[in-house]
Amino acid sequence: MEPFVILEGIAAPLELANVDTGQIMPARFLRRPRNAGYQDFLFRDLRFSEDGKELPDFVLNQAAYHKARILVAGRTFGAGSSREQAAWGLTDFGIRCVIAVDFGDIFYANAFKSGLLPIRVDVDTCAKLRSQLNTQPGTSLRIDLPAQTISAADGTTLAFEIDPFRKRCLLEGLDEIGITLQYEEVISAFEQGYRHDMRWLFGIHP
Repeated sequence: MEPFVILEGIAAPLELANVDTGQIMPARFLRRPRNAGYQDFLFRDLRFSEDGKELPDFVLNQAAYHKARILVAGRTFGAGSSREQAAWGLTDFGIRCVIAVDFGDIFYANAFKSGLLPIRVDVDTCAKLRSQLNTQPGTSLRIDLPAQTISAADGTTLAFEIDPFRKRCLLEGLDEIGITLQYEEVISAFEQGYRHDMRWLFGIHP
């Protein structure tokens, strides 16, 4: 997983509330292999018409936001059913951070596991950020994870909270497998000791 330290990139304002995981990643695309990529199916039914044409009103289809790295949403982003593919679609598209008032609990956890930083801010702050981005399309935000700050388009700096363990995992680019492999020597020693102490289980005789 690519480490997340400082992200500076174009931010797109998503003027929708209660965006659930079914809208982020429709169920009909969930069975694809992980390495096949999910970027083309992100917000599929919001981005495209039934015949596959881009819908010009959707923010990510607008020229100023084609290379967005940050998404500024509203209330309740990522509620609904559990599906890792919702986070995968965002990261595969190139988005590494979503700023919203609140998140669905399962999506929030899946985001960190996928290298995506979800940041909670209050309603007024979220609305102000979107307003600035709408006023100046293509504007960048700067997310400093070590300092836990957002540098806004108007020059203000906003602080955000994050669990220390999740912060460390993002900074070091560690998913659950990566965390486990840090203890490879300890695990190996335990396995060898267990095999020795319980050798009768493995058909090994003294």
